[in-house]
Amino acid sequence: MKKVLIIEDDPQIVELLEIHLTDLSCRTTKARSGTLGLDLALNETFDLVILDLMLPGINGMDICRRIRHSNNPVPIMILSAKSEEIDKVLGLETGADDYLSKPFSIREFIARVNVIFRRKENLGAKAYRSGKSHLKFGPLEIDLDMRRVALDHTRVELSPKEFELLSLLASSPGKSYSRNQLLNLIWGYDFEGYEHTVNSHINRLRGKIETDISRPQYILTTWGVGYRFNEEL
Repeated sequence: MKKVLIIEDDPQIVELLEIHLTDLSCRTTKARSGTLGLDLALNETFDLVILDLMLPGINGMDICRRIRHSNNPVPIMILSAKSEEIDKVLGLETGADDYLSKPFSIREFIARVNVIFRRKENLGAKAYRSGKSHLKFGPLEIDLDMRRVALDHTRVELSPKEFELLSLLASSPGKSYSRNQLLNLIWGYDFEGYEHTVNSHINRLRGKIETDISRPQYILTTWGVGYRFNEEL
């Protein structure tokens, strides 16, 4: 049974979500404030966090940011009345896996939850590799089982999305992925129009593993297409 944390202060929305998540064989935990929600997210194990942005106490964006800074890979779905593109982009770049604007269709909500669960089960790091659990490219080492990256034997702290991007690209050196493909594979949903979210994550990833981000050695740009991992290493 999947465990879902609902951080939402509107009791009617909470009740609606509970009904449909129960139908999906999920067990729900509720938090009506951002402070309680963050405490639960950081100290208990969940398969999904459903997060409102406008909350008493700590706001949803800060909760998302702090969950990711703790290296917790739990999928996060933001539900928010903020429907402007900039809010969606900020949510995704902060570390959310999905962003659904209120009011929302229950059918779409259920479909997106199912996508997140399928992706968690089938599109993790193990799905990217071809029988390898450890990748090494000169001083760069990637342990897919332990979700650990080291550069010159020094651990590199990556966010869940940064690790998944690196794992996917490094598992198929030379293969180019478009930004839309990366959105679909890494975020688990087709966020057409949000390709700059990929760019932001790639830039942050390069900043952590590249000696000179203006002349990257590992993650290369395939002009007119997207990105690839250097096949000549």
